[in-house]
Amino acid sequence: QVQLVESGGGLVQVGGSLRLSCAASRRFFRIDAMGWYRQAPGKQRELVAAYTRGGAINYADSVKGRFTISRDNARDTVYLQMNSLKPEDTAVYYCNAIYSDPRTLRESTSWGQGTQVTVSS
Repeated sequence: QVQLVESGGGLVQVGGSLRLSCAASRRFFRIDAMGWYRQAPGKQRELVAAYTRGGAINYADSVKGRFTISRDNARDTVYLQMNSLKPEDTAVYYCNAIYSDPRTLRESTSWGQGTQVTVSS
């Protein structure tokens, strides 16, 4: 199983910046896709930014131009740089990984515990 540990959330004022980190402990599993989702109170969890299986990057329209996802493959870590934060960015941010067992090719999904991001106006 792949375990994900997030860090970097917190309280920030409108227009401020935060950087989230997600480190994966994957052992022999292969990570096929990895990214960030968020869930605001009373709303469904939604994609924020993610690397796809093919290595492309998807961003939610609401964060394009403000958020940047990046990764360090040597550390099995993805980052989310969030700039020009708005109150509507307030949510719990979750790291997600889709991974497979190279022995069986079975694919599974793992979620981090979530980190709170609060943007105050």
